[in-house]
Amino acid sequence: MMTTVRLYQDIDKPLWDSYVLNHPNGTFFHLVGWKAVVEKTFHHKSYYLIAESNGNSSNSTNPANTTNPSNPTHPIVGILPLFSVKSFLFCKSLVSLPFAAYGGILADSQEAANQLFEKAKGITCSEELDYLELRNRDGSVENLPSKDLYVFFRREIFEDLESNMMAIPRKSRRMVRQGEKAGLAYEFGYEELIPSFYQIFARSYHRLGSPVFSLRFFKNLLDEFKDQANILLVRTQDGRPVSTVLTFFYRDQILPYFAGSLFEYRDLAPNDYMYWQLMKYGYEKGYRWFDFGRSKVDTGSYDFKRHWGFKPESLPYQYFLNRIKEMPNVSPANPKYKRKIKMWQKMPFWATKIIGPHIVKYIP
Repeated sequence: MMTTVRLYQDIDKPLWDSYVLNHPNGTFFHLVGWKAVVEKTFHHKSYYLIAESNGNSSNSTNPANTTNPSNPTHPIVGILPLFSVKSFLFCKSLVSLPFAAYGGILADSQEAANQLFEKAKGITCSEELDYLELRNRDGSVENLPSKDLYVFFRREIFEDLESNMMAIPRKSRRMVRQGEKAGLAYEFGYEELIPSFYQIFARSYHRLGSPVFSLRFFKNLLDEFKDQANILLVRTQDGRPVSTVLTFFYRDQILPYFAGSLFEYRDLAPNDYMYWQLMKYGYEKGYRWFDFGRSKVDTGSYDFKRHWGFKPESLPYQYFLNRIKEMPNVSPANPKYKRKIKMWQKMPFWATKIIGPHIVKYIP
């Protein structure tokens, strides 16, 4: 049985998504919707790769295997979503996947995985890119250097509400109660909550010294994913929006992904209150896993998730280095960005919302 690799075509969308949804290592970010949002918002060039078997589809033992309707004897046996990010500020890279926690190769066999990787290497070299980055959560490519900058946090949502509350360590449970006693209220919504969401999110990024995404990015996300995403907004007793999170829903998983809160209201514990409401929502809707996403080790978000009883799991990103000799590090944790972060924090808030999107599009 021979495996060949080709580029994704629009007609492949249902096949691709079916493969992702059925593959044990598939993630929300592997879905074609992420491709559409990144192209529409940032205009980066995509290279979505499909590995196909030239044998009989009945020989496959992987339930993720999906047959190409234009040629029913050629089933999909692997995929690799990639984007080229070319920047004058940073390196030129091929990434799976930009602005996402997870990515990398999904395949039925090592043969298919190897061919997808070789094709990605070929693109990296032919396009004269500096490196290839694979954001693996499960699985990896042998003999590639990896970087352990991030970990991810995930745990099961239990079958009764009390068990979920008791799984939260005592101190964080007390913070949830503190938010309830302070009279915090919450609501779920979609496009109508984007203005409040973005104001809080942008202020959080300004305080951290990070360039913020454009408002259009979040509009595109909600427009593309519709039933697979929503916004949770927390307000004070007098109606002031103080914390918010944009959450993705994938198979049996909840992924709170883009979040922010107003620092001046931290004594009300809005974040603890917010994530408890989201966990309750997941419990009520029948989701089984709460994916708290990635965090850099020894950061505020890392500590917050640990204090909620989540255990960090390794998230080793892997690299093929083409035109550089050392693994890239565009993380804010890199000491060389310390001065730039302080400068950004001192900039007027309104200016960061204008300039930030033009910078962050090149920090995948």
